[in-house]
Amino acid sequence: MGQVVGRRKGGIGIALITGVMLVGASACGGGGSDKAGGDDSKASGKPSASASPSPTKPAGPPMLLDTITPQTGTTVGVAMPISVVFTNPVAAKARATVEKHMKVSTSQPVAGAWHWFGDKRADWRPKSYWPSGTKVKIDADMKGISNGNGRYGVRSYTHTFKIGDDVRADVSVTGHTMKVTRNGKTVRTLSINAGSAQYPTWNGTMAVIDKQEKVHMTSCSVGISCDKGNPNYYDLTLPWDIHLTQSGTYVHYSTGDPNPGSGSARGSHGCVHLSMSDAKWFYGQVKQGDPVTITGSPRAKAPADNGYAAFNLEWNQWLAGSASGEGTTTTL
Repeated sequence: MGQVVGRRKGGIGIALITGVMLVGASACGGGGSDKAGGDDSKASGKPSASASPSPTKPAGPPMLLDTITPQTGTTVGVAMPISVVFTNPVAAKARATVEKHMKVSTSQPVAGAWHWFGDKRADWRPKSYWPSGTKVKIDADMKGISNGNGRYGVRSYTHTFKIGDDVRADVSVTGHTMKVTRNGKTVRTLSINAGSAQYPTWNGTMAVIDKQEKVHMTSCSVGISCDKGNPNYYDLTLPWDIHLTQSGTYVHYSTGDPNPGSGSARGSHGCVHLSMSDAKWFYGQVKQGDPVTITGSPRAKAPADNGYAAFNLEWNQWLAGSASGEGTTTTL
């Protein structure tokens, strides 16, 4: 049986109200380009309690937000950025003003900055990982703010979340191991297999997007093969799936590689394989925003917008995509 990876259903954001996932292209790292693909889906549902209409109607059509991630009330990992997706393009000339109206407040001072991925998505990340226990609030007061393209904000949005325990996973592709730490202490070291020479795994740090107990994965949906006679063909539902990139990288159990490690040395189509018991255990340890760092693969680092891989950019690279530069959060 071939190694199994990838699914078409991707998605990296949480809708403001309904919890709808953004949908994007997805594979287990195989066959795709080195850039994230897919357009963000539209949020649906009524405005949240934190959204209120402007008392006066500004000129032009409204500027709205599709998503703000993390979702209000969640506890996330130390590598989780704040990601804001707009329904329409924000012009370069308007981004500094827009950034200043997306205020990040925390229970302790944290240095960080916004960074634009294209003209619809802006992410805020701390210069270094978040301190565990930090309470975070994002106030996106868009009322009357122009996007530079004739649209004006009509609402304000507020999300609050918390940074949980510092859980990290460090994957060595060549060593066939994944070391899991919690708050600086090693919890377990697990045996793994990663991508093959044909379908190598992304290098770099990827914050967990989400996790699901079961995911239906097919090779046809991600452009690897639709031919059932092809050795790379697969159509399976696999358990204990930790989602790392929008292009489809997962940490999970594979029926085609039930006992991963240096002894078997079987390659995947780009995912990280664990045994059934280890995959179930790891699933119970991690949450959205926990960093999984992969080294030793021949592939480049995952692009920073391929999910939540913000820490794959050096700080000077991150600031190069910011209109207002580095700042320190205000205190809650």
